[in-house]
Amino acid sequence: MTTTAGGLAIGVDIGGTKVAAGVVDASGAVIARARRATPSRHADARVVEATIADVVDELRQGRTITGVGIGAAGFVDADRARVLFAPHLAWRNEPLRDGVAAAVGLPVVVENDANAAAWAEWRFGAGRTESRLVMVTLGTGIGGGMVFDGVIQRGRYGMAGEFGHMVVVPDGRRCECGNRGCLEQYASGNVLGREAREMAAAGSPVTVPLVQRVKGDHAALVGPLITEAAMDGDPAAVELFHEVGNWLGIGLANLAAALDPGLFVIGGGVSDADDLLLAPARASFRRTLTGRGFRPFASIVKADLGPEAGLVGAADLARRQAAALAGE
Repeated sequence: MTTTAGGLAIGVDIGGTKVAAGVVDASGAVIARARRATPSRHADARVVEATIADVVDELRQGRTITGVGIGAAGFVDADRARVLFAPHLAWRNEPLRDGVAAAVGLPVVVENDANAAAWAEWRFGAGRTESRLVMVTLGTGIGGGMVFDGVIQRGRYGMAGEFGHMVVVPDGRRCECGNRGCLEQYASGNVLGREAREMAAAGSPVTVPLVQRVKGDHAALVGPLITEAAMDGDPAAVELFHEVGNWLGIGLANLAAALDPGLFVIGGGVSDADDLLLAPARASFRRTLTGRGFRPFASIVKADLGPEAGLVGAADLARRQAAALAGE
């Protein structure tokens, strides 16, 4: 699948705190950017749609835009028209595609944000040469997407890729989804902060430098700070990354047993730590993979496109749909 429809498209990535948008060309380059604060999770859905329309109107000034792609954290239906559920917004069976299309007067594509990021990495990033790619995004939680033979794998109902909610520890830690023992309770950015706070509260001497870093405020021990500390060589933070990497490798081994991809691309803020995370993940993956010694090992690499992968992927999907509708 090598077609590259021309023209400019706008990608919009809706997160829990910000709406990030950009004008993206056919090579995947972001040539203009804008952002807004995400409306409160209790805000009416129309307020969120108005925010999206506002940022699109800003970016389209003086430009010919072929379409708008929206990456949303949540369940998007198989028709990519409705957001069935979004944890950080008031969307429940929300007809987002048609609402935004009516507001901006352009074709609109709605996609799960992790699917959009996986598409971007396959088209323009770390997965350009791979026919069967699985992306895992590590942030506050864990998301994921799959591109097999040039097609996003959305599942029968549009909800595939929720890798963070694979149960890896029966009767383990309670997850926000309601189950116990989900992978994201052991291998996400939230885990880094939670474990650091628990160690500090227990008075562990290894956490003294971390506690000094936050001037004694244990509540400030959150994932991004632990990532920064690990990159600075803090022993407790490095230890936490080894634990999270170990669990990540176990999760990837489970995914390999089910999906057999050629490449895992790891994105999200936690991946900023590079080999502090990926080296223990690769080691754990090789120890855990079923059939090890008698099958190839999938590669595990860091994503190339960083936090803009979602909006780049969403824009590219919108551009390609517009080209298909135009018969290009």
